[in-house]
Amino acid sequence: MIKLQDVSRSHTVGTTTVHALRNVTAEIPDGAFAFIVGPSGSGKSTLLYLIGALDDLSGGDIEVDGISLSSLSPSGRDAFRRDTLGFIFQSFNLLPNLTAVENVLVPFLAKGVSRELRQQAIDLLESVGLKDRVEHRPLELSGGEQQRVAIARALLKDPKIILADEPTGELDSKTGAGVIECLRGLNREHGATVVIVTHDQSYIEDGDVILEIRDGELIAERVTNS
Repeated sequence: MIKLQDVSRSHTVGTTTVHALRNVTAEIPDGAFAFIVGPSGSGKSTLLYLIGALDDLSGGDIEVDGISLSSLSPSGRDAFRRDTLGFIFQSFNLLPNLTAVENVLVPFLAKGVSRELRQQAIDLLESVGLKDRVEHRPLELSGGEQQRVAIARALLKDPKIILADEPTGELDSKTGAGVIECLRGLNREHGATVVIVTHDQSYIEDGDVILEIRDGELIAERVTNS
């Protein structure tokens, strides 16, 4: 479970203090498919990055599986991100000189890549519909295909939690729907908790957990029903 308790984040611009998040308290159950929604500038991505231990809290705490992120050392935060999380960024963050399978393997290159791990990466690419694109480089792939490479990269370490920041933001509606359906399938099959930041609520289905943020405050927390 992801437990947010009075989560706040502020930063200083000149002499002005900007409150990106104010006292957000909510829970996301294990295995949930969750959306953080709200207008641009509302604090959605800030909250996602705090959950992912990519940013520092100004107040409150976040617990994941009973572990307080505030209590972790820098090396502990690195281990948390490495062992627990899969990130999917809107900008894909693919390396242009590497093939699709090599991009999926990037997080493991420093340790060395076994034949078995490479095959796992290929299998993941096939599972997201890229069987014939394994050896293609990013410039040879469409936006939707690049996003699917990013999804496969996030999933190679079989994370407990998948965090996606506007994963459909640069895609057309058909391709975007395909990306969300891919994430739903992986949520069902792997049991991972999926948390997606989006401004497009058309992807929400019955049973999804919704956290609605406006002006840095949580204004609604609900599970959707028909």
